[in-house]
Amino acid sequence: MTPTASDPLLFTFRRCPYAIRARLALASAGIDCTPVEVDLKNKPARLLAVSPKGTVPVLVLADGRVLEQSLDIMHWALARNDPDGLLPAKAAERRLTDDLVARNDGDFKLALDRCKYPGRYGLADGGPFRSQATEIVMQWDADLQESGFFINDQPRLADYALLPFVRQFAGTDPACFDGLQAPSLRRWLAVLAGSALFKRVMARA
Repeated sequence: MTPTASDPLLFTFRRCPYAIRARLALASAGIDCTPVEVDLKNKPARLLAVSPKGTVPVLVLADGRVLEQSLDIMHWALARNDPDGLLPAKAAERRLTDDLVARNDGDFKLALDRCKYPGRYGLADGGPFRSQATEIVMQWDADLQESGFFINDQPRLADYALLPFVRQFAGTDPACFDGLQAPSLRRWLAVLAGSALFKRVMARA
């Protein structure tokens, strides 16, 4: 559909994992946005005017409200419309979702960044951090063995929140990732990354 003036304005970057998970929730909710692809090395003034931190994603709503965190965007979108039931319905599911996302956004993201860009952090070798990230994904593989997804037998918010980061980790060393004894995780990644929803949000403009 053609964006309209009343659509939210989404500052995004195609490959950013935080922006990807926000776009997944918006697309699942069927919410049209006017996308602004951001050059992270030359951030536009209109992004900095609404969000001085200058990171993506940023969603500017028609009423002027600004959502600057990917999880806030996911929850806002799915609270408006959740046809696929992505939001956790039970307290135990909410706790599990929160725990999964906290570990992803904390320990896993820290290790992922340092194994992918060791020089950026003054490291000669990112190997120790790859080992740390691998320990986490192996635990996730065990979590996925029973039902194929993190919460139950269908993708939920937790799956889409973690997907872009696991995909990024797999891409840092595909041969190493494919050699892991993690069949459930690899299947999970293949199913979600191969879905129509994911392909839609990753399509080039």
